Amino acid sequence: MTLLTNSRLDRRGFLKTTALGAIAASLPLGGAHAATPKRGGNLRIGKGHGQTTDTLNPGTYENGYMIALTFAKDGHLTEVLADGSIGPEVAESWEASEDAKTWRFKIRKGVTYHSGKEVTVEDVVASINFHRAEGTTSAAGPIIAAIQDITTEGDDTVVFTLDGGDADFPFILSDYHLAILPATDGGIDWRSGDGCGSYKIKSFKPGVSTTLERHENHWRDDVAWFDSIEMLVLTDQNARTTALVSGDVHTVDKLDLKTIGLLSRNPNLNISSIAGTQHFTFAMDSRQAPFSDNNVRLAMKYAINREELVEKILFGYGSVGNDIPIGQNQQFYNTELEQKTYDPDKAKFYLKEAGVDSVDVELSASDAAFAGAVDAATLYQNSAKAAGVNIKVVREANDGYWSDVWMKKPFTAVYWGGRPVQDQAFSIAFTCGAEWNDGFWCNEKFDALLKQARAELDQDKRQQQYSELQEIVSTQGSVIIPMFANYVYATDAKIGMPEKAASNWDMDGERWAERWWFV
Repeated sequence: MTLLTNSRLDRRGFLKTTALGAIAASLPLGGAHAATPKRGGNLRIGKGHGQTTDTLNPGTYENGYMIALTFAKDGHLTEVLADGSIGPEVAESWEASEDAKTWRFKIRKGVTYHSGKEVTVEDVVASINFHRAEGTTSAAGPIIAAIQDITTEGDDTVVFTLDGGDADFPFILSDYHLAILPATDGGIDWRSGDGCGSYKIKSFKPGVSTTLERHENHWRDDVAWFDSIEMLVLTDQNARTTALVSGDVHTVDKLDLKTIGLLSRNPNLNISSIAGTQHFTFAMDSRQAPFSDNNVRLAMKYAINREELVEKILFGYGSVGNDIPIGQNQQFYNTELEQKTYDPDKAKFYLKEAGVDSVDVELSASDAAFAGAVDAATLYQNSAKAAGVNIKVVREANDGYWSDVWMKKPFTAVYWGGRPVQDQAFSIAFTCGAEWNDGFWCNEKFDALLKQARAELDQDKRQQQYSELQEIVSTQGSVIIPMFANYVYATDAKIGMPEKAASNWDMDGERWAERWWFV
C-alpha cells in the first residue's frame, strides 16, 4: 500500500500530476485582499443560477447555485484546493494499492451533522451507493461507475474496489454531487437538508432564496467566517447588476462583461477575473437529423467564428476553444491538435459530403445558459449564413431552461464549469449513456480508450491516450465548444478573500461561503 498524507502520493507522484495545472488567476482589478480573516456579519449574494425545479437531492444538482449550496452545507470526502491539487475533507487521508484499483479512505473523527449526529463510515457508504443504485438517474452515476464494491474496515475506514486502476480517484470523490449525508432506511436523508458542512440551512426556497447559518460545531476552525448567508436567485442580469451597485447584495457572479469597465471604476467594488476550465458550448443532439451526420457536425464547427465570440461576447475575458472540454493549462492538453477556425468554404465542403447544399436548424438559447448566450447565438447565425447553415435563434425563458430546454431540444446553448481532471470531464458528458451527455453521442473507441487512460499510471502513455481522446471528441463529437470563459465576478470592497482564488469553479471554486469574510 502507498500512504497518501494530505492528499499527495509520494512514491510515484502520479496523483499529484493529475491535479489541475497552475491556472492563471488575476488579482481583483480594484481594491486589495485583507490579510487576516475575522468572523461576523450576514453575507448577501446574488447568483445567476437557480430554478424552481431545484431540489436538495444531490444527484440532481446541475447549476452553480446548487454547487455553492452543497459546498456550504455538506461535507465531501475530498476537496479541490485553490492551487488545483486535491486535499482532505471528511476523509483525513487515503492509500492506494499498487495498481490503483483498491483505495482505503480513513474517515475523520469528530465530524458532526447539523443535527448533532456524528458522521460514520456507514453514512459514507450509503452516500456513495445512493448514486450507484440500480436505476439511478444521478448525474454522478457515470463518474463512479467503476466502483465495484464498497466495504468498511473498523469504524474509520471505507474501502473502494474499482473495476480497473484509476489514478484520479480522489479527485472523483470531490464531485459536488457526492455529498456525505446521513444514512437512513437503506438510503440517505437528503430531504431534511441535514449536512455536515460549515453552514446549516434555515430556509430553502427553490428558484428564490436560501438562508444559512454557521454550523458552530463544525470540525474546522479556519473556515466559515460569516455568521449567516442569504443566497438569492437573480437570473436576470440587469437585476443582478443593479442589486450589486445599489448595495442590496455584497457579491454577484456571471457579470455582464460589457459593463466591466464601468464597474471597475466603482471604488466600492472589486472585480476578479480567473482563467480556468469554464467553457460555453452549443450541444447538437446526434440522434436527430441533421446532427446525426458527422459531416454536418463538422460543417457546424467550421461555420462559427470563435475569435468573434471571444471578442464580442467575452470582451477578451477568455480564449478560443477547439471543441474539447479541456483547457490549455490542464494536464495532458493536446498541444498538437489543429485549431479550428472560421472557414465557410470548409463548412460547405462537409455539407456536400453529407449530400446537401444547406441545412436549416433552430438554436435554443437563454441567458440562463450563460451571460450573452442569445447574442452569441445571433453572432453564430450571422457567420453561418456564408456556409449554407441557416440558424433560427429561439430565445428561451430563463426559469426552467435546464429542466425544459437543455437536453430536451436538439440544439442548445450550454455552460460548463469543467472538471479538474480529464477523465471526469469526459466521463460525465461524453461517454455513451452518461446522464449529462448533452450531445447524446456514442463512440465505442472513445469509451474503451478512456477506460485505458484512467488506469494508466505511466504519464507519457497517459499523455498519448488523452491526446487521442481529445482528437476524437474534437473531430467526431456532437458538441461545439467555441470559447473558454474566465470566471468574472464582483465583490463589495468590504469582502476579504485569500490571495489565490480557485479556478475549478466560479467564485473561488464555489467555496466562497467558507473562504471569504468581511474586512
